[in-house]
Amino acid sequence: MPMDLNDLRLYLITDRSLFAGQKEFFNAVEQALTGGVKALQLREKDLSDSELIKLGRHLRSLTSDYKARLFINSRADIAEKVGADGVHLTEACPSAKELRGNFPELLIGVSTHSLEKAQKAETDGADFITFSPIFDTPSKQAYGSPQGLDALEKVIASVRLPVLALGGIKLDNTDSVLDSGTFGVALITGIWDSSNIHETTQSFLEIFRRRTLL
Repeated sequence: MPMDLNDLRLYLITDRSLFAGQKEFFNAVEQALTGGVKALQLREKDLSDSELIKLGRHLRSLTSDYKARLFINSRADIAEKVGADGVHLTEACPSAKELRGNFPELLIGVSTHSLEKAQKAETDGADFITFSPIFDTPSKQAYGSPQGLDALEKVIASVRLPVLALGGIKLDNTDSVLDSGTFGVALITGIWDSSNIHETTQSFLEIFRRRTLL
């Protein structure tokens, strides 16, 4: 299906370790999709290739049912194999430029943690980037202290591609993040930790609608 950039406004990243089991994880994913998530990144680094392919195919089926995008973290080969829409590269992965020739159909997102890496991702031909961590968050502690909104604004001003803010983003700080001019937000616990994933997803999307971004 043709790319609608608005699909990226709310970009949800998986973490099945937050759930008691596979059934609960799939139920949570479906709640987010029924709530309106249109972009899901499969990021489960502990899985073998065969396990990742199996999970990717199941999530491809679910996301297709709701006309949502599926991205696979780091693995363009598996993204292609499961019929995903794109791949999300870490800074340790081959560059978007290197991958584009072999995987021309895939959308390419890139994780960045500095102004220089954000500019390089754009030069290399990424379709969008995440920039993190904006606020304190357990999943991004390896990248040091939070970058803050000032650093986010500098990145946004320096590139032309969509920037998704990531790291510690919750309902109560999303407006301040969007005030920076960011295209959208990427979330893990901001949605998965909710007691009502469907309603929380809708609440995030309502912020975008109120600001006429959707």
